[in-house]
Amino acid sequence: MGARCSKLSLCWWPSSLKSNLHDSSDLENGSADALPAYREFSLDQLRAATSGFCSDNIVSEHGEKAPNVVYKGKLADEDRLIAIKRFSRSAWSDSRQFLEEAKAVGQLRSERLANLIGCCCEGEERLLVAEFMPNETLSKHLFHWENQPMKWSMRLRVALYLAQALEYCGGKGRALYHDLNAYRILFDQDGNPRLSTFGLMKNSRDGKSYSTNLAFTPPEYLRTGRVIPESVVYSFGTLLLDLLSGKHIPPSHALDLIRGKNFLMLMDSCLEGHFSNDDGTELVRLASRCLQYEPRERPNAKSLVASLLPLQKETEVPSYTLMGISHGTASLKQQTVTLTPLGDACSRLDFTAIHELLEKVGYKDDEGIASELSFQVWTDQIQETLNSKKRGDAAFRAKDFPTAIECYAHFIDAGTMVSPTVFARRCLCYLLSDMPQEALGDAMQAQVVSPEWPTALYLQAAALFSLGMNNDAQETLKDGTNLEAEKHRN
Repeated sequence: MGARCSKLSLCWWPSSLKSNLHDSSDLENGSADALPAYREFSLDQLRAATSGFCSDNIVSEHGEKAPNVVYKGKLADEDRLIAIKRFSRSAWSDSRQFLEEAKAVGQLRSERLANLIGCCCEGEERLLVAEFMPNETLSKHLFHWENQPMKWSMRLRVALYLAQALEYCGGKGRALYHDLNAYRILFDQDGNPRLSTFGLMKNSRDGKSYSTNLAFTPPEYLRTGRVIPESVVYSFGTLLLDLLSGKHIPPSHALDLIRGKNFLMLMDSCLEGHFSNDDGTELVRLASRCLQYEPRERPNAKSLVASLLPLQKETEVPSYTLMGISHGTASLKQQTVTLTPLGDACSRLDFTAIHELLEKVGYKDDEGIASELSFQVWTDQIQETLNSKKRGDAAFRAKDFPTAIECYAHFIDAGTMVSPTVFARRCLCYLLSDMPQEALGDAMQAQVVSPEWPTALYLQAAALFSLGMNNDAQETLKDGTNLEAEKHRN
């Protein structure tokens, strides 16, 4: 990834910076000018573009309970790929409201957006048409990478471009964005990140603004059910955490680490040695400002841009080079993987099978990870900590999961020893106690302790399935399977 970078001086800028990063006032220029004017499409045109809404052309769908689907398509009269979002039939019953909202979003034109180029409103059908982005989502490149982790300089560029997109939209009177997350950031043919315009409209006129887990939603939305511009900044803060950690960490957990001055635990281990502590500290500080409980204490989009511009690295390097993707081509399709027994059990949420497999392997995977006590002074505290683990193991074996949770918590909180297996076991106890968010936290903690341990990823997938986050769960399953295959090859 290159040598450790030092912070850029605030009073000097390389001549190439403006050409690569742009001021917000420049964002309407460039490739956005080449787009066709916003227009209305017929249902027949879009049906033909997607081969009859063929399932092979589906590029994303938001879970079984929310049947909004995005298709890839190609218009008969244009040599241009398009993305088509097809709403559920119960959405947007008022056609006039839908058309007005879509037209307003369709007037935006920016190099930082996957721009909306049309809509369709026929009978009960409601569809949006946007530029197609061929190089997948931030979620894919950040959480589920195959060839290389996202470079620090690229993560900083993603943060800046996203802030510029939000500033541009706010300046055009579209400051509200619904459910900003890593799936809403797409990469174009040049590898540049762009914000999906689909999120500038709700999933329906009266529908919820957030489909992600409640642990990631702004506190004021939980209180009022309404999105305000400051809510978007809160979601931007959660994305900064994603970029820092390479994981989807709940804000409450991250803020606890930050307040405890343990923020380096947030940092993606893949980035070690490739960023300066000053830069890491600055990004953590910015994330914590965005995640303030009171909306008025959060920065605005213009302030975000001003904070992120001085942090930019390798500004002369094209995004596709930093991303390690072929210029102008889409990423390779994901390979089919065969699940291991534990991966299969987690995919089916077969908790009985998971319990049997965890029991069978015991603490074998802790070897070389857990703290060895033979060189420590045997004190009453250490003995009591070990006894807590033994009581937890006995309760786990007996399927007394509330007691196991209590005993394992005592072992973990004592902090004398580290055991990824204890986190894994407590994770399953939480799943069996209908506490999936706590289970996800333990599975992620197991991965922090042991980054190369497939079991941690499998259990994360089980927790994500339990939370209804099926896309993330499937990708995490694949990551666990690939990691296990790589270990066997070595």
